[in-house]
Amino acid sequence: MDRINEEKELEMSYLEKTLEFVKKSLIRSENELQERVSKLISSGKDMWENSSHSSNDFDKIPEMTEHLMEVNKDNRNFYKVEKEIKKYKAMLEAPYFGRFDFKEDNFDGEDKIYIGLHNLMDSDSNEIYVYDWRAPISSIFYRMELGKADYISPVGEITGEVTLKRQYKIERSQIQYFFDSSITINDEILQNVLSRNSSTKMKNIVETVQKEQDIIIRDTDNELLIVQGVAGSGKTSIALHRIAFLLYMSLRLNSNNIIIISPNSIFSNYISNVLPELGEENVREITYEGIVREVINNNTLKIENRNNALEFIINNQQSVKSSQKVKSIEFKSSLEFVKLLDRLLDYYEHKLIYFQDIYYDGKIIETKGQLKNLFLNNKINMPMTKRLKRIENIILHKVHPMRRKRLGKIENIVKNSYGHEFEEKSFSRLLAIKEANVFMKKLRSFTDISYFQVYKSLFFKKGLFFKLAKGLKLPENIEEIIAETIDNLSKGFISFEDSAPLLYIKLKVEGSEEFKEMKQVVIDEAQDYYPIHYKIFSILFRTARFTVLGDINQSIEKNKYKDIYDEIENILNKKRSLKLFLKKGYRSSFEINSFAKKLLNSNEYLNAFERHEEKPEIIVKNSLEEVNEGIKITAANYYKQGYKSIAVVCKTEGEKCKAYESLKKIMDVKLLDENNREVKSGTVIVSSYMAKGLEFDGVIIYNAAVSVYSTELDKKLLYIACTRPLHKLTIYSMGENSMFIR
Repeated sequence: MDRINEEKELEMSYLEKTLEFVKKSLIRSENELQERVSKLISSGKDMWENSSHSSNDFDKIPEMTEHLMEVNKDNRNFYKVEKEIKKYKAMLEAPYFGRFDFKEDNFDGEDKIYIGLHNLMDSDSNEIYVYDWRAPISSIFYRMELGKADYISPVGEITGEVTLKRQYKIERSQIQYFFDSSITINDEILQNVLSRNSSTKMKNIVETVQKEQDIIIRDTDNELLIVQGVAGSGKTSIALHRIAFLLYMSLRLNSNNIIIISPNSIFSNYISNVLPELGEENVREITYEGIVREVINNNTLKIENRNNALEFIINNQQSVKSSQKVKSIEFKSSLEFVKLLDRLLDYYEHKLIYFQDIYYDGKIIETKGQLKNLFLNNKINMPMTKRLKRIENIILHKVHPMRRKRLGKIENIVKNSYGHEFEEKSFSRLLAIKEANVFMKKLRSFTDISYFQVYKSLFFKKGLFFKLAKGLKLPENIEEIIAETIDNLSKGFISFEDSAPLLYIKLKVEGSEEFKEMKQVVIDEAQDYYPIHYKIFSILFRTARFTVLGDINQSIEKNKYKDIYDEIENILNKKRSLKLFLKKGYRSSFEINSFAKKLLNSNEYLNAFERHEEKPEIIVKNSLEEVNEGIKITAANYYKQGYKSIAVVCKTEGEKCKAYESLKKIMDVKLLDENNREVKSGTVIVSSYMAKGLEFDGVIIYNAAVSVYSTELDKKLLYIACTRPLHKLTIYSMGENSMFIR
C-alpha cells in the first residue's frame, strides 16, 4: 500500500510540475502575442504611410515591397504564437496520457518518457516534460511490451529495455486514475474510451492506437499503402493520424502537399476536427465530384453525381434501365474501356486532326505533312493541345516578320483602287485585320480541339466505336449503351458513367496542373471507385504517395471482389507498396457487430472488440404511422439512457425525405444530406449510403420490411446501416421483416 501511495504522490507531483511549466509557457506566449499584435498593427501603419497611393509615388515601390515582406513575416509569427497558445491551453486539460520507462543499452539510468498530444520542452534546460505521440521514441508505447524494445531514431536503431508502462486518465488537470500494463493499450482504457458517447465530429484516437494501427500510421517506406478494414476498424481515423505523423516527421512536407479524397461532403465535415486536434490544419479535402467540377470546369455540361446514379439504381432494381445503367457503369469504368479510350486518342491524333498547308502572303509557311510530322514527334509525351499550341506559335512566329510587308502590299492595292483614296491607312488596316482573322480561323481549325468533341467522336462517328473496340470484351447490351450515350451527350448531359471517361480524355488531351503540388493522397472508401478512377488519380497525382483505405463489404452497386486491391496496386504502379488488413471492429458493441456479421452471409472476418451491451431490438408494426410513433418512443428512450446522437437510417434519399416529412410532425428531427451536412447532436435522418463512415450512439432502421430490403444490393445497404451505431440498434419493419434479419 505504501508503494502505491508513493507512486501516486510521485505522479501527482510530476503532473503539478508539468502543469506549472505549461502555465508559465502559456503566459509567456500570451504576452508575446500581444507584442506581435502591436507590431503587426505598427507594420501595417508604416506600410500604408510609406507606400505608393498614386502614379506619382512609383519611387516608393521598393520600400512598399520591403514593408510587405515585413508584414508577411509578422503575420506568420503571429499565427505561430497563436498556435502555441492553443496547444498550451489543450495541455492544461490533460498534458499526457501515457508513460513508459526505458533503459537504453550501454547507458546508465532510466528515462521516464511521458506521451501526449504535443511536445513540451524547456528550451533553457533541454528537459522534455512530454513527448509528442508522433516522436520516433513514442512508437515504443504503442508497439512494445515490457522487456526488450527498440525504435528507429534519426541516427539509427536504438535498443534497450522497457521496465514500466503506464496509462493515465487525466481530466481538468487532475489524475482520475492510472494503472500499469504489459501490453500496448490496456483493454480497460480502450473500454472506457469506446464506451463514451459519440460526438458530432470524429475525435482523435491517440490514447487507444493499437499496434497494427500504429504500423500503418508510421509507415514511411512505402509509396502506396493499401488498407482493407472492416466497419468500425478506425480506417479513416488512422489515415488522419498518419497525415499528422507525416507532417510532424518531414521537413519537406506541409499541409498544402496533402489531399484527402472523401466519399461525400457530409463525411468531409464530420472528420474536419481530427487534424486540428492533432495540431495540423489546412489539409485539403475534396470529393470525386469536386475533382470533376474543378478539372472539367464547364458550366454548360450537366454532370450526374454518384449519389444520383445510386438512387436511380437502388429504386429501380427490377427494371431493364437499372440493369443497363449498372452494366454501363461497369463497362465504362473498366480497364477495357480505358484501352478503348487510349485507342481513340491515338486514332484521333493520326486520323481526325485535319492539318492544312499554311500560306501567308502567297508563300507557303508549312505543309500539312510537315505539321503532322512535327505534331506526332512527341518524345517528351506532351499533351495533345500543348503540342498543337506549340505548332500554332511556331507558325505565328514565322508570320510575324512578314506582316509589315503584307500591310504595305495591301496599302498599295488600296491606293490604286477607286473609292478609298482618302482612307488609305485606316481601310488597309481594316483589310489586314479581316485577313488575319481568316488566317487564324484556318489555323485554329486544326490547332484548337475540344476534349468533349474528342469523346463524342467515339460514339457519333459512324463505325468508329466498333473499329476501335476490335478484340476488346464488350457487354451484351453495348448497342443500347451507345444509343443512350449518344442521346445524353446530344443534350449536354454527362451521366455518372461518362464523367470519368470524359475527365480521362481531358487529362490526356490537355494535361493537368491543378494538383501538381500534392505529395500525399488519402483515398477513403476505396471500394466505391472503379479502375478508371484510379487511372485518373495516377495522372492527377503523378508524383504523390498514396494511402488507400476501403472495405469490400461496403461495396454497393458492384459485386465485391478481393482482387480490387491488386488492381489498384497495378494501376497506381508504385515501386514500393504494402497491403494491410484490419480485422477487428471497435465502433459497435459485440452484440451489434455479431448481428451485422450475419448479414455478410460468408466466412468473412469481422472480429468484434468485446464491449458488451444490449442486443439489437427488432420491432414489427402494422403501418408506417405505427413505425413513426415507435421511432419517436425509441428515440426518447435513448435520450433517457444518456445517449445524445441518434440516426434514423432510411434505405434511400427518397425514403429519407418522405420519412422526414412524417417524423418532423411528431418529433424533433433534422435532415442530413449534401445541403445540411453537419452531423449534430439530437436525431438526424440519413440515407444508408450517405451514412458511410459516420457513427452515432444509437441507430434506428426506418423500415426493414421484406418489401424494402429483398435483394443482395439491399442487404449491403442494410449492413452499412447496422454498422453505424456505438451502443444501440433498433430495427423497425412495417409488416413482415426482411429475410436478412430473421
